Amino acid sequence: MDTKLIIGIVVAIVIIAGAVLALGGGGQQEKIDIVGSTSVQPVAEKLAAEYMKKHPNVKINVQGGGSSVGIKSAQDGTADIGTSSKELKPDEKKGLTEYLIGKDGIAVIVNSKNTVSDLSKDQVKDIFSGKITNWKEVGGPDAKITVITREDGSGTRKAFEEIVMGKETKIKKDAIVESSTEAVKQAVKQDANAIGFISLANLDETVKALKIDGVAPSEQTVADGSYKIQRPFLFLVKGSAQGAVKDFIDWVLSPEGQAIVKSEKVVPAKA
Repeated sequence: MDTKLIIGIVVAIVIIAGAVLALGGGGQQEKIDIVGSTSVQPVAEKLAAEYMKKHPNVKINVQGGGSSVGIKSAQDGTADIGTSSKELKPDEKKGLTEYLIGKDGIAVIVNSKNTVSDLSKDQVKDIFSGKITNWKEVGGPDAKITVITREDGSGTRKAFEEIVMGKETKIKKDAIVESSTEAVKQAVKQDANAIGFISLANLDETVKALKIDGVAPSEQTVADGSYKIQRPFLFLVKGSAQGAVKDFIDWVLSPEGQAIVKSEKVVPAKA
């Protein structure tokens, strides 16, 4: 065979092999889109980052938008995985498979300067409904209470309404509405008389979490059930998980994945 032809063939093979490697194994890179709850988002991002380190041929994109967006995105197939931080209604469950990845407490938070440290669940309900309007009514300073809530469609709000407010009582209409967990936290941090609620997973020292009926929110009290304001963190898939999506979810539910869930201050689904 002609030497030039042989060299040409070798060069072509090298170029093709290089292209295959550059494309991640012949263009076989898998893409997973995760959309939904802003409360689930931080732990989903951490899980995605760790998984991609071990699986370079998988690209995972994580976005927020709220639990309602996550449910709808899973239902219509615009996301591979929808996330929700509230229990699904029967009509929302249709066609979806739910994967519980962990449980989260909802912390009722106040400004770090607030002297109030413990409220009953009924007092929280009365504050958010507008029945109690001044901190002095619950042992605090003589100051008007600023109520901060989440937007409609938020899984955190829905869970809070179901657990604290009940079916008949609504959050007051003039409450300040914020569109994310972080926005609620910042609003409470900046207002000495504010009260709000956020995911326990997003709690830090910039605000103060109240005890509810004498029980502080923590991983331990959520796990043992003594802290009553808690909800699920769910991954939702249309039909059943297949391929790379199934592999990722299986890993999330493995001891390694659940350890990462725990590291993000979420109580693991599997101890």
